Amino acid sequence: MRFINNIKTCFSVLFLFSILNSLGQTASNKFTIVLDAGHGGKDPGNSYHGYVEKDIALKTTLKVGRFLEGEKDFNVVYTRKTDEFIELVNRPKIANKINADLFVSIHCNSVKNFEPEGTETFVMALNRSDMNMEVAKKENSVILLEDNYKKTYQGFDPNKPETLIGLTIKKEQNLDNSIGLASAIQDNFTTKLDRKSRGIKQQPLWVLDAAVMPGVLIELGFLSNKEEGDYLNSDDGQTEMARQIANSIIHYKREYFNESDTNDYNKPVVRTYKPEPKSEPKEVVDTVITKPVTTSAAISEKGIYKIQLFASSRKKDLFNDFKGLRDVSFTFENNLYRYYYGKSYDLDYAKKMNSEAKSHGFKDAFIVVFADGKVSAVK
Repeated sequence: MRFINNIKTCFSVLFLFSILNSLGQTASNKFTIVLDAGHGGKDPGNSYHGYVEKDIALKTTLKVGRFLEGEKDFNVVYTRKTDEFIELVNRPKIANKINADLFVSIHCNSVKNFEPEGTETFVMALNRSDMNMEVAKKENSVILLEDNYKKTYQGFDPNKPETLIGLTIKKEQNLDNSIGLASAIQDNFTTKLDRKSRGIKQQPLWVLDAAVMPGVLIELGFLSNKEEGDYLNSDDGQTEMARQIANSIIHYKREYFNESDTNDYNKPVVRTYKPEPKSEPKEVVDTVITKPVTTSAAISEKGIYKIQLFASSRKKDLFNDFKGLRDVSFTFENNLYRYYYGKSYDLDYAKKMNSEAKSHGFKDAFIVVFADGKVSAVK
């Protein structure tokens, strides 16, 4: 009998979740989506061939939003609409706070090799699903602060085991829905725009794992690939990509909310982008100096700060030789490899990166600035 009661409670929990997740849409007849333009402000993201990720991500995201705002029953919320720095931890919080129906984060890819190209879309990683569970429990715990919560929420208690069963089922449903949206996005990129697809992947990305609703992170392409970077940096390319992302979201809304689907969501966009004639890509190597030169922080307002970790005559493995640090790059000149951590336009943020590098064991790390084709030490 107790087992049956637990099952009933579990279904009650699922029913309550369906009510909670659709409250915004029911009350205002709106489907709420949070659009997250990656990076911003002092965090430029990837930067190759003069193309900057934070700018491309923002422009494309705003275009997606404008397409959706022109549709019926959409409420679009942005984590940022300008070139500002939003802490990573706050991005999914924005979606969780307003109980959004969907979370979509937009980025650009890059690698040291200039050849790779293509789009890919990420969903929540299974090995981080426990974190998603903890976030959901924390978000729901506010119920206990409300008066008459037992009556209002029909016996729902965030601390009960039966509730955890409901959360687990909801988490799995969110993952299924996320994969469905990711599939639609990748299919549209491939079939409508002839973009190369690198598939759908699962990785432990904070903005997805900390969101308690379905969500995806889209990598529009590789800025390190000159041809693809040209496309993504163009207004036409951004419009084409944004249109297909919006088409996929409209289709998702109709499919997962049992709305009639007459395929009119798949609105075409006139493809006006024309690539420049191809030229053989040449690897660009940052110019370095043999001995660091002391300089002021004002060496160039257009410079980008990095943390020089060390120099070596031997090439290192960027993934295994840096004590857990990521975003490591290098230059090669005068038979020396110089290894750098991070990148930022903000000196104060660079100082934090320098402290982080030292805390990871790189005691001789120091700040350098890349400007006007040269790199100089900052003291």
